[in-house]
Amino acid sequence: MNAQPAGLGGAELLDALVAALTRYVILPTPAAADAVALWIAATHAQPAWAHAPRLVIRAPEKRCGKSRLLDVIEATCHEPFITVNSSSAAVYRSITEDPPTMLVDEADTIFGPKADGNEDLRGLLNAGHQRNRPAKRYDANTGRVESIPTFAMAALAGIGAMPDTIEDRAVIIRMRRRGPGEQVAPFRHKRDREPLRRLAAEVARWLRGDLATLETAEPDMPVEDRAADTWEPLVIVADHAGRHWPDRVRAAVLALTTDTGTADQMSARLRLLTDCRTAFGHDPALPTATLLERLKADPEAPWATYGHTGLTAMRLGALLREYEIRSTTVRFPTGQAKGYLRADFIDAWGRYCTPDDTPERPTPATVTTLPRTAEGG
Repeated sequence: MNAQPAGLGGAELLDALVAALTRYVILPTPAAADAVALWIAATHAQPAWAHAPRLVIRAPEKRCGKSRLLDVIEATCHEPFITVNSSSAAVYRSITEDPPTMLVDEADTIFGPKADGNEDLRGLLNAGHQRNRPAKRYDANTGRVESIPTFAMAALAGIGAMPDTIEDRAVIIRMRRRGPGEQVAPFRHKRDREPLRRLAAEVARWLRGDLATLETAEPDMPVEDRAADTWEPLVIVADHAGRHWPDRVRAAVLALTTDTGTADQMSARLRLLTDCRTAFGHDPALPTATLLERLKADPEAPWATYGHTGLTAMRLGALLREYEIRSTTVRFPTGQAKGYLRADFIDAWGRYCTPDDTPERPTPATVTTLPRTAEGG
């Protein structure tokens, strides 16, 4: 990657961040690329913000590019602080009025089932979203209670969903495994990090001179409440850049502030995705009840005994939602029913499952998709 020339305007610098991200990482949508670029830029102006948005980088399986994305963020953000294997005391005392950017890979070590001993770090990540929420610790040497700052932007990468207390305060990027034909440039730390650090320095120079202006900005927000708190720094940065960025950030906000679904055991979800391909065969659509029946009929599959009563329509929907697969109302030859379309699975099967030699067949005219309604199974 070539060094960026000095003197670029804000819009050009954000464009350069997007170009750097998409050079090394396949992001799920252009809106996701814009959001990550703006989040990175916002780390360079943290003293101006009232809230420190989290960036959650989640994937349904391994090898979806989340660690590589974290590498690019580390090279372009403000004073990266890697928290993996760092003691809670070291993390707390690294946060100042001009905080570093906390980066956590494999966040399962903090929030997952083997997360014993990380209570302090979890507390910091929850409290540090809002300014003036210090941690209180008693210092036995001085006999006094001390206040430790917690306010800092943080990016967390992991498999599956993070706790609601994190995701409710986060810009969420749902990574996917690379599909056929999707290519990225290899990232080499020695070769590529230094040009990215120079780009980071340009972004810092652009924003650091305008902290007072950024701090008093009150942008028009396309969302409300906590979502507005989380996205406001990114919107302010985009408005400050001007040109095409005010429109792009608001489009990204609306595109990414959707239901993120629920997480579960990843191996079970991937097994379900694969078993659904077998259950569908060549059928263009299946009623939910029929799909469940076929899944449970496989004696070697776990679905007949999944949970107390076997896999249910609600649980099926929760597991598939992570792959952006949702049930819909379909008019079958036997009548109208909630069900799933085979076409909605094709992209996920291509990305996550082993190749299938089953040829695609057109949808018969006897199956009609009706307007989507609220998901119920």
